[in-house]
Amino acid sequence: MSTVVSHAPAGASEAGIAPHAESNALIKPGYHPRLTNEDLAPLKKQTWGQYNIFAFWMSDVHSVGGYITAGSLFALGLSSWQVLVSLLVGIVIVQIFCNLVAKPSQVTGVPYPVVCRAPFGVLGANIPAIIRGLIAVAWYGVQTYLASAAFMVLALHMAPGLAPYAEVSKYGFAGLSALGWVAFMVMWVLQAFVFWHGMDAIRKFIDWAGPAVYVVMAILCGWLVWKAGWSKIDLNLGGIKFQGWDALPVMLSAIALVVSYFSGPMLNFGDFSRYGKSFEAVKKGNFWGLPVNFVFFSLLTVITTAATLPVFGELITDPVHTVGKIDSTTAVVLGALTFMIATIGINIVANFVSPAFDFSNVAPQHISWRTGGMIAAVGSVFLTPWNLYNSPEVIHYTLDVLGSFIGPLFGILIADYYIVRKQRIDVDALYSMSPKGEYWYSGGYNPKAIQALVPAAIVPILCVMVPTLRGAANYAWFIGMGLGFIIYAVLNRNDKT
Repeated sequence: MSTVVSHAPAGASEAGIAPHAESNALIKPGYHPRLTNEDLAPLKKQTWGQYNIFAFWMSDVHSVGGYITAGSLFALGLSSWQVLVSLLVGIVIVQIFCNLVAKPSQVTGVPYPVVCRAPFGVLGANIPAIIRGLIAVAWYGVQTYLASAAFMVLALHMAPGLAPYAEVSKYGFAGLSALGWVAFMVMWVLQAFVFWHGMDAIRKFIDWAGPAVYVVMAILCGWLVWKAGWSKIDLNLGGIKFQGWDALPVMLSAIALVVSYFSGPMLNFGDFSRYGKSFEAVKKGNFWGLPVNFVFFSLLTVITTAATLPVFGELITDPVHTVGKIDSTTAVVLGALTFMIATIGINIVANFVSPAFDFSNVAPQHISWRTGGMIAAVGSVFLTPWNLYNSPEVIHYTLDVLGSFIGPLFGILIADYYIVRKQRIDVDALYSMSPKGEYWYSGGYNPKAIQALVPAAIVPILCVMVPTLRGAANYAWFIGMGLGFIIYAVLNRNDKT
């Protein structure tokens, strides 16, 4: 049973924050300005239904990155049914954890960094917020670069004379060609345009973007199957190398990879579940958006990928390259636009909204939600994400280190809400700077959360960095999450919350 306590926090300073008349923010007189703005305050109305949550996951799944990830699992040397079992188990784990992390934000109407004030302290919450925000900045840049690749395919097909400007050696700067820079900045501006219009505009965008991608992907898949002939399509992309019990470790690695891929949006899913009209609506949206949607998308992906071999004479795992090889202007335009839209969708929901809330949480009166998002967008350019993405080893390490930090944060948040606090949150205390406030702890920081975070993050990072422990690297998220959960729960075992 979940409990939300709401009362004016004792000894809180007067905030002096007056929300606009049309604002959906519920700001009480006692809320402290250092912890409050219209974006971080609890919501007056929660209006998202199960379709909105379902559409959120469609936008998160239907991307070039998701396509390549799903296709790569079929190339592990497992049979098709073993891969599908791994995909299903992995995505059901993601669904269960998303339901767990969704509840505190849905019942309180507050975003992820504000919920983190309960375990980390009202000021200590900036630690998990900044960690999650910085990770999102890196991935925002990578996804924008992937979307720009689709734009370049379209540009070169429509104007082949631009080819010299696509060569880094002739017209390049910081590792990217002149045409690449134009494509990247066009995608950058388009995403910023959607984001700047607020969460309602984002909701409307993802409501149609996910289904639209499905339609075009189904058409692409159908055309390739028609060209190849079903009898020539082999769904075991890498050939079967593992059978019987030998396949189990590979299947476990595939399951872990699926969970790691979704670990970022899973951690800050509260940024979206807070808009859910009920927890039941969120759970139903998660069911249709995760196991049902992801398995169907994966099947569509692998059939499309497998069909590229008989049609083009080579196995192509990148859908942008597949579209680029089709000798039809209509197909290239439609395909390129689709994957641009798909990648914009995942980038906004996974890597724009999160740092927007996270960076706003650091200084609410100076950094609005929009400003926080733009800080992330500008920062992503300086990371030169194309250089990151063009190194498979760097991407591999990034994914594992990502799990190393995100896992412990997830474990601590879940342990605090379900084990320590028994699903009870004092919403008003989340916005109180009073030394007597429930989430003040020691100077606004909870030492126990930090004591749990440090070892829980170090151990999986060592698994990634130390060669003798490399075998455990695929399970970095699970190791970090388990350690964070257990250490935090043990440190708080005597608390009478």
